[in-house]
Amino acid sequence: MNEVDISKNITEYRKRKNMTIKELANLTGVTSSLLSQIEKGSANPSINTLKQISSALDIPLFNFFINDVATESLVVRKESRKKIMFSEDDSFAYELLTPNSKGEIEFMLMKIPPQGSSSKEEFSHRGEEVAYVIKGSVRLYLMNNVIDLNCGDSVKILPHSSHKWENIGSCDCEVVFAVTPPSF
Repeated sequence: MNEVDISKNITEYRKRKNMTIKELANLTGVTSSLLSQIEKGSANPSINTLKQISSALDIPLFNFFINDVATESLVVRKESRKKIMFSEDDSFAYELLTPNSKGEIEFMLMKIPPQGSSSKEEFSHRGEEVAYVIKGSVRLYLMNNVIDLNCGDSVKILPHSSHKWENIGSCDCEVVFAVTPPSF
């Protein structure tokens, strides 16, 4: 297995945002000198520094730890999807439909078993989300509202809106959704 190059990933994300090291330093409170050393691989950042950098670049922290090959295919085959989060018995899963979480949008497939849910409590994230039910029926708890969605229905969830998904049917439910910016 290839070792992840955090310094290379930080540099890549900074350049994607068209940001100089000095601009990143101003946003993070980390000196330009230290950021330069981190990007060159001559200094190891602390977790707190990585959190500051990921926040300033507006990307999830775990993206620094993903090893992507520059020539990575733009095609994601069904059998090679990355599972982002799943239950111990694999009955509930998020599958990444885009090659990675880099970029401006994330495309996911959520599979929920009968009577299962996406989480115990409602949660929110900074991104905007659009979801489309491709199989089954799902109940969406959205900002103190309850919305039942069936196959073919779609919904837009605004940033910072607390929500939770629950399968109300007797068969598996599948929901395809896009989140921008990526948040998983």
